[in-house]
Amino acid sequence: MSDFHSLKNLQPLNSNNSMKMNNVQPMPKPASFAATNAVFVGRSIRHSLRNIESLMMAIMLPIMLMLLFTYIFGGALDPSGNYVNYVVPGIILLCAGFGSSSTAVDVASDMTNGIINRFRTMPISSISVITGHVAASLARNLLATCMVIGVALLVGFRPNATFIEWLGAIGLIILFILTFTWLFAAIGLVTGSPSAASGYGFALLFLPYLSSAFVPTNTMPSWIQGFANHQPITPVIETIRGLLMGTPVLHNGWWAIGWCSALLVMSIGWCLLAFRRKSGK
Repeated sequence: MSDFHSLKNLQPLNSNNSMKMNNVQPMPKPASFAATNAVFVGRSIRHSLRNIESLMMAIMLPIMLMLLFTYIFGGALDPSGNYVNYVVPGIILLCAGFGSSSTAVDVASDMTNGIINRFRTMPISSISVITGHVAASLARNLLATCMVIGVALLVGFRPNATFIEWLGAIGLIILFILTFTWLFAAIGLVTGSPSAASGYGFALLFLPYLSSAFVPTNTMPSWIQGFANHQPITPVIETIRGLLMGTPVLHNGWWAIGWCSALLVMSIGWCLLAFRRKSGK
């Protein structure tokens, strides 16, 4: 290998030098970005299937919360029995948050167990290990969201959305999942261990409770209303609720897209910078 690096310093080649260069193995052609990502997406999905307990908890916990709020607290919060129609949009985002938070732990594990050093020796784009986690998280979260909506329909959720409104709600849910998955991936990169990543990620999961997910913000104390009305989760929930249930969306749609887009760009940039620093590139 040292002969290979010294070739550029040699003067006109003689026959011996030509033989040396002929014996040098050509560098392998780098794999395409799409092919590399497909491999890492498959790797992340296989890891998820092997950790079935974590996957089931990410699905079952939001469902249990929905049943709790619908059957235990729903009668007190809305005696008309329509509370399930109010709470389901918030539960959908809560489900997405729980599913995305596991990305922080998965990324932190990869960054601390030495596997990144192995990937750096291969002719691949090593950042694909992060994009693989993100794509796999999106697939897991969409599956979990479908299951939550299915259970919600069984317990009385009755959306009146048109096909176009359903597409708009699904598109916003996908944007929200991507945003928070990249954010959790960045948290996994900057923390020192999987347990620390889990702790920091868990703190973000409290945001839906300080929004309009479970109760209208005007029922909260005035000193909380300012935060609840202007944090990113509230306009996303109100937009999804408006699309599915026909309530007024007003300016919430633009705020939801703006918040998610800004956080997505920030999170991707944070990920790229943190990954280059952590991986030594």
